[in-house]
Amino acid sequence: MAGLPDYMTDPNAVLGDVDAEWRHGQPPDYSKTRKAFEQAKQTSHEPGSLPDLVQNLVKNWEIEASFKTNLRDWRTVDPDAYTFAVNGGPPQPAEHMLKVGTYNAIIGAPNAWYSPRRADLASSHKTFKRMMPTFAWEVLEVYGGPPNGEKITAKAHGGPIDIQGVTVAHLNDKFQVTKLETWFDPVEMFRQISPEGSALSKHSSAALAGAAAGCPVMAGSHGVSGDETVQGAGGGDEATVVLDCHRITATG
Repeated sequence: MAGLPDYMTDPNAVLGDVDAEWRHGQPPDYSKTRKAFEQAKQTSHEPGSLPDLVQNLVKNWEIEASFKTNLRDWRTVDPDAYTFAVNGGPPQPAEHMLKVGTYNAIIGAPNAWYSPRRADLASSHKTFKRMMPTFAWEVLEVYGGPPNGEKITAKAHGGPIDIQGVTVAHLNDKFQVTKLETWFDPVEMFRQISPEGSALSKHSSAALAGAAAGCPVMAGSHGVSGDETVQGAGGGDEATVVLDCHRITATG
């Protein structure tokens, strides 16, 4: 589409950035993740529609955040303004995600199953890639405003893991992300990994309660309605805040 960057129209656009600094020396292979997405997705957005554009942006952002090691190579964000926040926590710069890894940055607080404070970038990626070989983002709906509001082992069950949440993305006039705010229940992923609760530690109840206290999604303080009005980009230097209800399907 004329006037839009390729990462808004092609979910794999940044994989063509062969001169970027990639974590493993070359662009990653997303073929299995894309196949899992096509098999498990709940919606099929019209090409060029607002949900389709947002979904492509999210997918390209995830590739860059996970595998590009030089922030200046991230095309989906404004490197001088970008921040990321989870469940109402303090905004973190991109350098924080580059240091701790995407899984640790998104999970945030320790819970009964996993503590980001005890895992570095390499070990966290190794753990979650073994546990969930594919990790497919899906945008379900797009709205026009923000929301209101010890070692543990789990036996693999081979089924899908479905995590849902909402994200507010602020874009500049180049359609680059300047600020991301995500609300979701990180503990829900672990509940699905260990549906019978066999992997819970003895401190699980306290940990779960602590996680819920700081999360507006878990606490039920905001809702996502299908009646919201969808808006396009606003005037000036920054686009209208985009809120998307997203879904991640991973294979366990």
